[in-house]
Amino acid sequence: MQLDEFISNFADLFDDTDASEITASTNYRELEEWSSLIALSVIAMVDDEYDVTLKGNDITGCTTVEDLFNLVQSKA
Repeated sequence: MQLDEFISNFADLFDDTDASEITASTNYRELEEWSSLIALSVIAMVDDEYDVTLKGNDITGCTTVEDLFNLVQSKA
């Protein structure tokens, strides 16, 4: 699993946010489009792409996209 690939998959979940705005250091909860629906989409994407099960608490425990990547990597 590569960070760049994870960022790309993460950015694909957003309709109105330009993918170039999303980097490893992006605090995803500060994105205007971030919502509970996107959080559920992240959980589904991680399950489909990386075969890792996340819970809502896992997502709230992370701040940046890289934090989320590191969490997924640790559970893979």
